[in-house]
Amino acid sequence: MKPLSSDGLLDAWLFDGKGGARRLPADEARTHRAEEGGFVWLHFRRLPNLTDTWLHTSSGIDPHIVEQLMDTHSRPRCQVLDEGALLILRAVNLQPNSLPEEMTSLTLWVDAERIISVQYQPISALADYIDAMGRRRMARTQGEMVADLATRLVERLDLVVAMLIDEADDLEDDAQRMPAGDVLPRVLVLRRVAMKLRRHIAPQREALNHFSMEDDPWIGPKDRNRLRDAADRVSRFSEELDTVRERSILIREQIVDRRAEQMNQSMLVLAAVTVVFAPLTLISGMLGMNVGGIPGNTDPAAFWVISVLFVLLGTGLVRLFKHLKWF
Repeated sequence: MKPLSSDGLLDAWLFDGKGGARRLPADEARTHRAEEGGFVWLHFRRLPNLTDTWLHTSSGIDPHIVEQLMDTHSRPRCQVLDEGALLILRAVNLQPNSLPEEMTSLTLWVDAERIISVQYQPISALADYIDAMGRRRMARTQGEMVADLATRLVERLDLVVAMLIDEADDLEDDAQRMPAGDVLPRVLVLRRVAMKLRRHIAPQREALNHFSMEDDPWIGPKDRNRLRDAADRVSRFSEELDTVRERSILIREQIVDRRAEQMNQSMLVLAAVTVVFAPLTLISGMLGMNVGGIPGNTDPAAFWVISVLFVLLGTGLVRLFKHLKWF
């Protein structure tokens, strides 16, 4: 979606508070007042190196809040003020050629007459929400809209967490039948993704719960319950990501144990070969010394006699070591 103006405005809607809404043109969006019982939604994209936009100069929002709205690296949190509430959420990045742990931020300013949202990268949940509004599914209050957005963000996070759980299941099976060099890199990626997602979404539960306690009239009991339900799902996702991380550690330990067992078997074979051939090597070395008095050095049949003796001695050593259960 291309910005409607040079300050990054992507979309603007006027909600009447009765289940209806209409899109506002860019030249009216910033100055249009909300109807009684309704609100205005202004959606911006953060453009780099812009500090003199409408948000900074004419929105009437505290400059400190504006800076937080434009910040792309803030952790999820909620800050409730007398004039409104600042809500910072994280959205999973489902764009092509993007990694799931590369989450993008969605910042919201909510007051009695408007919602101002700022994104840095495209967010599929917002695109779906706007598409749903095109099918006449409109929010009646600010609280209902925030609850809808939070639910959509959580649903996409559910897809990613389920994908990670499936990947952990596959890795547990592959760790027993595939070479360690093929499985271990996938295990490390799984662990890294789970840890990064866990770090990003864990504070989101507190942010949603904090916002649900807002006592303004534009957030009702149903909206509070939906926000708390979204917070509970985020909490469950955090626990599942912890489980995925622990499973990845166990899978890695299984791979390491398997490789260690293979190494022990190889070392056992090498040790057995060394033990069997050590006395044979000693005897053959002594017989090969270039000094007088070597037995059979003038007998043509001595080589074959010694070869047969070596075979018998080697066979006897192998039987002895097996009897002693050395291998």
